[in-house]
Amino acid sequence: MAENAASTKQEENKGKTVRKEVKKLSGEASLNMAEIRELAELVDQHGFTDFEFENENIRVRLSKTPPAQLVQAAPAAVTATPATVEARLEAKAETPHPGAKAENEAAADENLFKILSPIVGTFYRSPSPDKDAYVNVGSKVSDATVVCIVEAMKLMNEIQAETSGEVVKIYVENGQPVEYGQPLFGIKQ
Repeated sequence: MAENAASTKQEENKGKTVRKEVKKLSGEASLNMAEIRELAELVDQHGFTDFEFENENIRVRLSKTPPAQLVQAAPAAVTATPATVEARLEAKAETPHPGAKAENEAAADENLFKILSPIVGTFYRSPSPDKDAYVNVGSKVSDATVVCIVEAMKLMNEIQAETSGEVVKIYVENGQPVEYGQPLFGIKQ
């Protein structure tokens, strides 16, 4: 018990010494680099891991604790057996050229009226999570039909179709961020 009282007294004395030194330094409007180094040495001498000083002109925080670092796990190694390699090669041979598929989709998209996002925000297909989507693929729309909501800065902005036709493509997943001018829906007129 006497040891605890002695160590507590020692810590109080360390704090008083640092406070006295800070009072000497704080008489000026701000601290220069030499004074900050001197303060860091005092904090180190007295065994503090964290120290903070503030007055009306300046705030200084010194810490010996290194900032937390993010650790990313290495991806698991993938081993391929001869059977899986053969299966992949066979599947590749059976699938059509990827460029041909992209060209067909691009041609189909050219004939669609695209409803674009008028603002940056978050895309929602329904008025609330427990409600049905405004429109689905195959839904008929008119120019005043609300097709989705884009939330921006806690404001829910209803987006209208601006044309008549049938929804044939939905470009964005529910709850995803969207950019200004990004296609949201493809309408076949």
